[in-house]
Amino acid sequence: MTTATNGWTLRNLLTWSGLAVSAAALAGMTVQAPTPDSDAPKNGARPTAAAPPCEPGEGAARASGPAASARRDPHSLAPEEAAELDRLLQAAAVPQQAPSAGQPQTVPVVFHVVSHPDGTGDVPQEVIDKQIRVLTHAFRGYYGGVDTGFRFELEETTRTENARWFADFTNNEDEIKQHLHRGGSETLNIYSLDMGRGLLGRASFPQDYQSDPEGDGVVIDYRTVPGGSLQNFNLGHTATHETGHWLGLFHTFQNGCANPGDYVSDTPYEREQAVGCPEGRDTCPLRKGRDPVHNYMNYSHDPCLNEFTEGQAERMAMSWAAFRE
Repeated sequence: MTTATNGWTLRNLLTWSGLAVSAAALAGMTVQAPTPDSDAPKNGARPTAAAPPCEPGEGAARASGPAASARRDPHSLAPEEAAELDRLLQAAAVPQQAPSAGQPQTVPVVFHVVSHPDGTGDVPQEVIDKQIRVLTHAFRGYYGGVDTGFRFELEETTRTENARWFADFTNNEDEIKQHLHRGGSETLNIYSLDMGRGLLGRASFPQDYQSDPEGDGVVIDYRTVPGGSLQNFNLGHTATHETGHWLGLFHTFQNGCANPGDYVSDTPYEREQAVGCPEGRDTCPLRKGRDPVHNYMNYSHDPCLNEFTEGQAERMAMSWAAFRE
């Protein structure tokens, strides 16, 4: 195992959850940094799929591939789990101290590249820089939606060659994070490797930090970075989605059409995750609004995703003040 570090700067946001990726994804990575104009997603895409079950409190997941039509995401939190996380947030929140939604908040980021000794997964520094720009653009409303106020600043890049860690995150997660995790509750640790098991990414919720500080952070499959080899999921929004969890957001389809949905008042109810980019879909016809298929906290393909809402920005600001400042 070899490890090297490089200092950098950029801006960021955090939250724990998971994302799922097709087993048919390319084993190698072909990275071409898109031009600035290609940052903005375009409508249209293909289906997403369900991923293997996770343990309670592990967060959420996002999927792609043939199983995209799965009706229920096994990584979604049970209603009682989401309710407990919300209870912890409400109990910890200090309204008069919480920053207003949109108020600038810079989040330090440490990006950990875990690769195979043959070079597979060794994400170039320019692509890491691009990923951080995508995060900042998404959270500032550059592609659409509101400016949440969160910015990301890359403080450090670490590089580790380890075949076992790279290929089997699930069974080596504790060891990986014990060796690589940096900073405190305010630092976003992003780990890039081969997620395997059909996963695109995972993340921790801010409520989990006190009991498991080393487990805090976001994990993404190396093929989901901007210009990566995973078709429909290579604009960098796996990291955006997972960082939303890291800052306290649930999936837009949390609780389906039932109250209280995703605990955000301005995201329409949605019975199940979106597949591809189903414009105009309305899975909860008795509820106001059509499905939020463009929301970063859905499972739509990357080109379809372009927004956070004001309510989501407020919840992230509240979570930051309660658990990450």
